[in-house]
Amino acid sequence: MTDKLDKRDRAAQFRQRLARAMEERDISQSALARDIGVDRSTVSQLLTGEGARLPNAHVVGSCATALGVSADWLLSLSDRPESAAELLALSLSMTKAPRALVDERIFEWHKEAAGYKVRYVPATLPDMLKTRAVLEWEYAPHLGRTADQAIGASEDRLTWMRSAQSDYEIAMPLYEIDSFARATGYYEGLCPKIRMDQIDHLLELSDQLYPRMRIYLFDAKRLYSAPVTIFGPLLCVFYAGSHYMAFRDRDRIEVFSRHFDTLVREADVTARDFPDHLRQLRSTISA
Repeated sequence: MTDKLDKRDRAAQFRQRLARAMEERDISQSALARDIGVDRSTVSQLLTGEGARLPNAHVVGSCATALGVSADWLLSLSDRPESAAELLALSLSMTKAPRALVDERIFEWHKEAAGYKVRYVPATLPDMLKTRAVLEWEYAPHLGRTADQAIGASEDRLTWMRSAQSDYEIAMPLYEIDSFARATGYYEGLCPKIRMDQIDHLLELSDQLYPRMRIYLFDAKRLYSAPVTIFGPLLCVFYAGSHYMAFRDRDRIEVFSRHFDTLVREADVTARDFPDHLRQLRSTISA
């Protein structure tokens, strides 16, 4: 809380918040007195007393524990009634990351952030921008017979993400798109036709979706970023391979938003220059 309260106002707000917490949890004065080890008259005094006097720290802490709220909230030092442990649990979560396309969890995050700017550092080329041939080449070895079904089920979600009312800023290391064009590293063995068709697809989408979708390429020798998606002011999700690590507290989201802004500001290839870079790479591919 940023507003400063004098002692009288803080004491009055303590009484109001204590009564509110008791009402929300349907706890009587007698029950609270038993829980915190005081007489019922003491609880009554906490609720109806006047003046600027606050109870001692032991009583405040006991009330907070019994009612499942934070002592800081009872004392108007915080606007959040949750305990520190609860706030931490809400601000950080771990979710399994299956080897699949747009799973239900990812799709829910995108829908939640509809209308906000989505900032994205993908692990490879962005799934939402890949051709079906690239998706099949990439996912079939892991999904086996279910690959076609999984890709088909994801296509509607990928289409929705491309057409949603969100702005997408995508930052990738230069080597990612260069490795794709040359079929080196991760993309070794990918045939020339699939690569040329994918670059043509990226050119088409860049033309259709700009400026609502902007792609930047940064030099990974100067800058580094783990795969991360920042869903406006709501959520920041890191991809750790087997799990997603999601943050919801505003301070961390702001930190990683500034990190992404640095990737964009320091990009060697801007969103305006990205199509020309793609065309140059395409010209190096031998059919």
